[in-house]
Amino acid sequence: MKRNVNITLTIAAISIISLSSCKDENKKESTAPISNEINQETATAQGNIENIAQDEKAIAVVNGYLSLKDALVADDTESAARTSKKLLATLNDFDTNTYSDTEQAELQDIIEEAKEHLEQIAESPIDVQREHFKVLSKDVTEMVAITGTNTKLYEQFCPMYDKGTAWLSNSKEIKNPYYGSKMLACGKVQKELN
Repeated sequence: MKRNVNITLTIAAISIISLSSCKDENKKESTAPISNEINQETATAQGNIENIAQDEKAIAVVNGYLSLKDALVADDTESAARTSKKLLATLNDFDTNTYSDTEQAELQDIIEEAKEHLEQIAESPIDVQREHFKVLSKDVTEMVAITGTNTKLYEQFCPMYDKGTAWLSNSKEIKNPYYGSKMLACGKVQKELN
């Protein structure tokens, strides 16, 4: 009987030791991956927040550009001037730090050129506004190629204005910003940008 008690106590002791070492092993295994997962999730969340903030800035540029285009479609010089000032402020606040070094350099060049044209649009009669809008359209198209867009855009083309000129629209319907009411439907969709 004494032997049975010793065997039972020995088995119980081994079981307790095994269980506690398994628990310790599980703690070690589960703690490290959970910690790593939390760190990865935190880094991903921070990256997503930065991307969302940057996306919002890129979206604001596209929306400002589309508002300017609409003002020119409506032959509204004053609205085009006001809208260009707002878009200029948006570009002044545009932070390129979340992009690669190459993209940052390209974006900074695009933004500087776009700002010069927006300043001219803010101070000029509608014919001159449209001339500057032509180059601004090229700048915004190049910017969207780097930043992407959350909405479908259509690159549209007028073969008559200055030997052929493109612009961006958020609608397939042609509304020509270079001629406005004179030739509103002059142009075609060249391609879609997503």
